[in-house]
Amino acid sequence: METKSLNKNLRKASQAKKDEFYTQLVDIEKELKHYKEQFRGKVVYCNCDDPFESNFFKYFAANFNALKLKKLITTSYVKSPIVGGQLLLFEVEGLKPSGKEPFKIEIKKVPDADGNGAINLDDVEYLLKHDKNTATPLRGDGDFRSEECIKLIKKADIVVTNPPFSLFREYVAQLVEYEKKFIIIGNTNALTYKEIFKLIKDNKLRTGYTNFNVGMFFVVPDDWEHFHHKDEKGRKIARVSTSCWFTNMDVEKHKEYLTLYKKYNTEEYPKYDHYNAIEVSKVAEIPMDYRGTMGVPITFLDKYNPNQFEIIDGLNRYTILDVAGLNNNAVKKHLHMTEIGGKSTYFRVLIKNKKKIKYENRTAQNSNS
Repeated sequence: METKSLNKNLRKASQAKKDEFYTQLVDIEKELKHYKEQFRGKVVYCNCDDPFESNFFKYFAANFNALKLKKLITTSYVKSPIVGGQLLLFEVEGLKPSGKEPFKIEIKKVPDADGNGAINLDDVEYLLKHDKNTATPLRGDGDFRSEECIKLIKKADIVVTNPPFSLFREYVAQLVEYEKKFIIIGNTNALTYKEIFKLIKDNKLRTGYTNFNVGMFFVVPDDWEHFHHKDEKGRKIARVSTSCWFTNMDVEKHKEYLTLYKKYNTEEYPKYDHYNAIEVSKVAEIPMDYRGTMGVPITFLDKYNPNQFEIIDGLNRYTILDVAGLNNNAVKKHLHMTEIGGKSTYFRVLIKNKKKIKYENRTAQNSNS
């Protein structure tokens, strides 16, 4: 009941454009540790992150030298309702002492200021307090769509953040337009958006390393009624089970082959009433010998290997991409495309097995890797 309440609350927040979900450092560390080599020599931009409250800034600033970053850029948007920042704004050189106007931070180097042999947030704090060129006010409001933030994104190699869920389509479209690598957090429901689904189908987007069935914990505003617990600082923490990482960077799990063991039979794999495909209710039970189109649960996308399977379309009330040209007829006749024997099921990903794959060999490869 707790999870259902939180997800319902999340949908309401999205509809109301309330997007103040602050990612926990532990979730950031758990995901980003896998991309260390891909960060080397890159300009990382966090464009939805107040550095005084964002754990993304905290992660990259503290690990700037370890990741061998070329530059870290962060920009803030508006005053956050979350209190308890890591650093005090009025002590930062280059910023006005009176308020929390939108600003940017650009870090090119983090010296070992305290000489203890390790780079940490104390060194970052020293840098911000003593280098007036590191933090500078923005002319506008810091919106990721603003002209000055677009100029910054053009300079970046990789964008990493937790963008507003309500603007997820627009946010991803901007990243695609400027051909940026990215690692971002979104709602798993976004996998069924036409624009997002097409990117996955075209192998231009994939889920991250963190199992998307796990969900994540976020710091939420004080006025949230439903939350999981309070942390040691008294902040409300909500678990959102329908959240996951999206990226267009290399993710090793999407190169692994699913081990298939079941064989097709008409009793266990019925066909949909209005689409020529069989229903496979569990990803683990994808038949190894069926060469036609199969409908599988959305959890398949977290295991999707483009070398093993081809995504055809998405099946819901109507098809997502209308590859087979059936949607007009479905609308006209009031059909539900996932119906089997007149009973509809959840969203399905339509896939085909690639015939060239010999699973016995691939299974052996996985076991030896």
